[in-house]
Amino acid sequence: MAKVTVIKPTINPHTHISIDAPHKRRVAAYARVSADQDEQFTSYEAKIDYYTKYIKANDEWEFVNVYTDEGISGTSTKRRDGFKQMIDDALKGKIDLIVTKSISRFARNTVDALVNIRKLKEKGVEVFFEKENIYTFGTGGELLLTIMSSIAQEESRSISENVTWGKRKAFQDGKVALPYKCFLGYKKGENGLPEIEPEGAKIVRRIYRMFIEGKSQSTIARILTEENIPTPSGKTKWQYNVVDSILRNEKYKGSALLQKKYIVDFLTKKLKKNNGEVAQYYVEDSHPAIISPDEWELVQAELELRDGLETRNRRDNVLSGRVICADCGSIYGPKVWHSNDAYRRIVWQCNNKFNGTKCQTPTLDEETIKNAYLKGLNILLKDRDALINNLLLVKEKLLAVNLSKPIEQAKNEMLVVSGLCDQHIFNREKKLKNSQEYMDEYVDLVKRFTAAQDEYTRLIDEQVTRNRKSVKLQAFIDEIKNADTLNLEFNDRLFNLTVLNIKVHKENHLEFNFKDGSVINIEL
Repeated sequence: MAKVTVIKPTINPHTHISIDAPHKRRVAAYARVSADQDEQFTSYEAKIDYYTKYIKANDEWEFVNVYTDEGISGTSTKRRDGFKQMIDDALKGKIDLIVTKSISRFARNTVDALVNIRKLKEKGVEVFFEKENIYTFGTGGELLLTIMSSIAQEESRSISENVTWGKRKAFQDGKVALPYKCFLGYKKGENGLPEIEPEGAKIVRRIYRMFIEGKSQSTIARILTEENIPTPSGKTKWQYNVVDSILRNEKYKGSALLQKKYIVDFLTKKLKKNNGEVAQYYVEDSHPAIISPDEWELVQAELELRDGLETRNRRDNVLSGRVICADCGSIYGPKVWHSNDAYRRIVWQCNNKFNGTKCQTPTLDEETIKNAYLKGLNILLKDRDALINNLLLVKEKLLAVNLSKPIEQAKNEMLVVSGLCDQHIFNREKKLKNSQEYMDEYVDLVKRFTAAQDEYTRLIDEQVTRNRKSVKLQAFIDEIKNADTLNLEFNDRLFNLTVLNIKVHKENHLEFNFKDGSVINIEL
C-alpha cells in the first residue's frame, strides 16, 4: 500500500508571504460620503478619524492610509479619484487589506465591484465589508458579494428613479431652478425661485443690445474680455459659445423650457439632449424677466438670419453677410487695399471675383455703401406717417390669426391616438386580435399620430414665424419713428434693424431690400 506524506503549505496563497513569518498586514480604509452638503462634512471628517483609530487599534495591522471621495456617486468608479488611487496603490503591492463600511459604499455597480475585487484578489489584496461582515478571501465570499452587489445596484436604481420622478414632478408643477453659480443675472430668492441680480442683469441687457446693434457673438466676447468683466462661471476670458448661449436662453425673458436633457442610464449618469424621447415642459412667466419677450424674439429672429450665413461671413462689421453679388449670388467680403501705406482703405467685392467666376459687379468702398443706404432710407421715409400706418396694418393682420385653438386640437389628437395605441397593444397581449388585423390597425394609428404630429409642428412653426415677423416690424417702426431725417447719419443699430440685404448690380446700382418689404434702387 502506498504511503502518503502531507507536506504542509508554507506560503499564504493570497498574500504570497511565509505563513511562519512575523508579518503585519498593511491595512487601508475607503470612505465615501454621497453628498457634499454642509451637514455631510462632519460625517466625512468623522469617517477618516474612525478608520484611522480602527486600524491602529489592531496590533496585527499596520496603518497605510484612509482613501476618501467626497460628493461622488457610487454607481461608477470613473470619477472617484480616491478610490482609483487606492486600487492603484494596492495593485502596486502597498496594501494587503482594505476595510470599508459596506458594498454600497465600495460600489453600487455589480460589474465595477466584482472587476475590482478580482483584480485585488489576483494581487493578494483582501477587502473587508464591515456591515455585511464579509472577507473576500473567506468561504463563499464571491457568491455573497455578487448577491449583495446586485442588491446595492437595485437600491441605486430605485434611488435614481425616485430622484428622476421628483424632478419631473417639479417640472410639471412649473418649478424652475437655475445653476446660480454659473448663470448670469439671477440669484436664488427667499422663496427659492430665481430673483434678478442687478449687476449681472446689466451685463445681460448689454449683450442683447450689442447683438441687436449688429455686433457678432465673437465681438461681444472680445469687448467683455477687454473690459475685464468676469464670465458667468467667474473666468476672465469670454468665449463665443457663452455669449451665444445667453442670447438663446429663454429664461432671460421669464420663461423656462424644462428637461432639455435627460439621464439615459442611472449607472453611467450620461446626459443626452432631449429630442422628444421624454416630455418637456414650457413654463411662461415662471420668474422675473431681464429681457422683454419682444426683444428676446427679435434677437432669435436675428440669430436665425445670421445662422443662415456662411461661417466666414459672420464678422464684426455690420455689413458682413448683408451685401450680395447680383451676378453670382455670392456674398461681398471686405478687402484691405494699400495695407502698408498712407492710402490704406477697406473695400468690398464679390468673394467669387477671383475664384474663376468673372462677375461684372463693381468693387465698392464702405462709405459708398453707407451713403447709398442713407439715400435709400431718406426715400423710404418721405411719407413716414403713411409708411408706419401701413406697417401697423401688416402687423395687425399677422396677429389677427389665432392659432391657439387648432394647436390645442392637434395636441389633443396626438394624446387620443397615443391612448388608442396603448389600448391596441393591450388587446394584442390579451390575444383579442389576430396578427394581421393587429398590424393593419397599428399602421393606421401610426399614420394618424404622425399626421397629427406634423400638423402640430407646422402650426407651432407658423405661430413662431408670425410672432417674429410682428416683432421685427415693431422694431422697424420704432427705429424709423426715432430717425431724424434732417440729420440722418449712419449707425449700426439703425442699419441692422431696417435692412435685410443689399444686392450689387453690374449696372452700378444698389438694390436695398428693407425689412418692411420695400425695395429701393440707388444709382452709384
